[in-house]
Amino acid sequence: MPHDERRDAQAARRRVDEIFGDVLPETTSDERDEGGQDRVTPDSWYLENRPPHHDR
Repeated sequence: MPHDERRDAQAARRRVDEIFGDVLPETTSDERDEGGQDRVTPDSWYLENRPPHHDR
């Protein structure tokens, strides 16, 4: 690819990134610390995600 085309492609990519941002993260979810979501009991997920009208 000639130098001018490469520079144009890089400029176009930067422009797309400015508009849309990063589409894919650089790390996967299993590589990131998601705030220490330790599940203490089998019901933890259900308790964390219950609808507000089910509060005690």
